[in-house]
Amino acid sequence: MRDLKKIELHLHLEGAAPAGFIRGLASEQKVSLDGVFDEAGYYAYDDFPGFLRTYEAATSVLRSPEHYARLTREVLEQSAAHGVIYTEAFISPDFCGGADVSAWRDYLAAMQEAALEARTEFGIEMRGIVTCIRHFGPDRAKAVARCAAESAGSFITGFGMGGDESIGAARDYAWAFDCAREAQLELTCHAGEWGAPDTIRAAWQDLGLARIGHGVRVVEDPRLCEDLAEAGVVLEVCPGSNVALGVYRNFDAHPIEKLRERGVKVTVSTDDPPFFHSTMTAEYEALDRTFGWGVEGLMAQARVAAEAAFCDPETKARLLTALEDTP
Repeated sequence: MRDLKKIELHLHLEGAAPAGFIRGLASEQKVSLDGVFDEAGYYAYDDFPGFLRTYEAATSVLRSPEHYARLTREVLEQSAAHGVIYTEAFISPDFCGGADVSAWRDYLAAMQEAALEARTEFGIEMRGIVTCIRHFGPDRAKAVARCAAESAGSFITGFGMGGDESIGAARDYAWAFDCAREAQLELTCHAGEWGAPDTIRAAWQDLGLARIGHGVRVVEDPRLCEDLAEAGVVLEVCPGSNVALGVYRNFDAHPIEKLRERGVKVTVSTDDPPFFHSTMTAEYEALDRTFGWGVEGLMAQARVAAEAAFCDPETKARLLTALEDTP
């Protein structure tokens, strides 16, 4: 499973920072991160709001473009070690210069340079999805969207939104998504991880999404499953994350297989792997063990991911060829 070539579409760059990496940065800066780690040194949280608090506290020590360059290299090296040949990382300008366009450009240049080095050294390719944070509010999302529009290109290829789904309605963020769309960025948004199926429909229709982050609760609405399947909307499913956060009690209860049976396009990602003690290898092993996907089933979803990737046609063709070469 580790050696299978993999495509990952739902990975938060800051959320992929290993706990040891964040502890090291905190030590360098003589910053106390009380409550962020448990006694074993892992990230500590009790529920989803607690997870968000820990996430933002850990991210607080990422304070410079150089820190983000080091983070990018660390994350890509670890992903490549688990067979990932292409990844799309959610990156938040809120954490990179306070959503100031000029500062964002400096952070972005550092990340892009690190990604190019990782491509040469580890054989992994990266694209960035600029991500606003829902619980920071619509006005802040507009500033983030401006950062995205100003940096759209071969590396920044998408725009999305994460954070607390309970804050506001999807349409409250329509200006930000319209701004990104005008810059020819592809669009995705977290929905239906915690919110009911109607929140998935609202995000899809009000924001004009090609993909939906998580979206697993669509399984509760057969008609919406049909609509998404017919429209070809792709779900960025993160089973290990859903289980770790208590959306589902275990892998057996996870609906990814039901969604696939209903014709909904699903892909597999890790979300924030060190928070959930996961890797792409572990996700593949759990899906094979629980649902019997086998190499054939796992590679089929990898091809779905390659087709849904926010990249140029040449890169997409290269990824599909690489997947076909997998034994």
